[in-house]
Amino acid sequence: MSEIIENARREKQDVLKGIIRELHAGVPVEKLRKTFAALIKNTSPEEIADMENALIQEGFPVEEVQRLCDVHAQVFDKALKKAGKPSRIPGHPVYSYVQENMETASLLKELKRAAKPLVKGHPDKADIDRFSAVFARFKEIEKHYARKENQLFPALETKSFTGPSKVMWSKHNEIRALIKKTEAAFVAEDWSEMSGTLASLSGAVKKLIFLEEKILFPTAARKLNTSDWARIKKGELEIGYAWIKPSNLWDAQLAEAMTATMPAKIVGPGSPAPEPATKADGKTGGAIDLSRGSLTAEQIDLMLKALPFDITFVDENDRVRYYSDTAERIFPRSPEIIGRAVQNCHPPKSVHVVNAIVQAFKDKKRDSADFWIQRGGAFVLIRYFPVYDASGAYRGIIEVSQEVSKIKALEGEHRLLD
Repeated sequence: MSEIIENARREKQDVLKGIIRELHAGVPVEKLRKTFAALIKNTSPEEIADMENALIQEGFPVEEVQRLCDVHAQVFDKALKKAGKPSRIPGHPVYSYVQENMETASLLKELKRAAKPLVKGHPDKADIDRFSAVFARFKEIEKHYARKENQLFPALETKSFTGPSKVMWSKHNEIRALIKKTEAAFVAEDWSEMSGTLASLSGAVKKLIFLEEKILFPTAARKLNTSDWARIKKGELEIGYAWIKPSNLWDAQLAEAMTATMPAKIVGPGSPAPEPATKADGKTGGAIDLSRGSLTAEQIDLMLKALPFDITFVDENDRVRYYSDTAERIFPRSPEIIGRAVQNCHPPKSVHVVNAIVQAFKDKKRDSADFWIQRGGAFVLIRYFPVYDASGAYRGIIEVSQEVSKIKALEGEHRLLD
């Protein structure tokens, strides 16, 4: 499998080399636009940047590689003129949402077909396996909702448009509950019950798609500017997509550069990444003094990311200030939640619990709050701890989430390293 991936990467790199050679030979940019558009359609900006860096390492002049930016700019400009609106360009967050909705509608039809033999009674193993496979695929819809909750809603909240996060999050949870009910009926082989919950699930999902495409997405396209969409796009990969692999025709960095009020050098595919700024307390600077010892910002970041659990910090003003960017998160997080009110990071029906915990910590009536839930085969422990400074003043909350099924299963003693 790795050999196939590597061969595909080499083929793409050969295409880039060909474009650069033709640019050097004087071929007009517009003649190379189509080739470059086909290349970036299924190639991430990061992948193109890596290939460009490899070309420079092979000896291609930096100036020649940078000329790819002119090609990319023309491809983007033509796509924008053809689409009429940025949200209609493949790769734009709204376009990806709509693509997922199309896949959702198709999967609902597949589910209906797969359920027919079960509902009739006495299905064979092939019928059961077929429905199980389609239903497992359908459950990827969670990524669609998680991106809305963690990427789109926070951006809209900054525009004082909070309705979607309060109303639609409840709709998401209704659908999640119906998915669980359908799955439970399927496991119990209660085909009559499954038929009813599946019909309710299909109806709820279709209604939400209507609300998204007729109200949410058009309103979001009007209220959010290019910088907002660029931030949303950059954070999407942390959560992932349901069923689709978005095109990269709409490029966040290029979109920002082309719509900037002041002239700016375009940085993105076609341009080497800028050198990181040096900070006094950052990766390239000195250490930060702590109560016990001192660490650089890089060391602190690496340490927090290496912990076997997720950490989120909420400050004294109830704003999310940090989450540990671990390799395998238990709950979806994205950069858009930084600065967001913690109340808006939870479904409406849970906000009263969040407020109760926060107030109890502020009043020093509790020193922790623990919850545990089961997610599939995982047993997740969620703990909240208040943070006070040296004077005893409340400074925030630490949320710690950990999958503890293996810890729960421990018995006896284990003193030696295997």
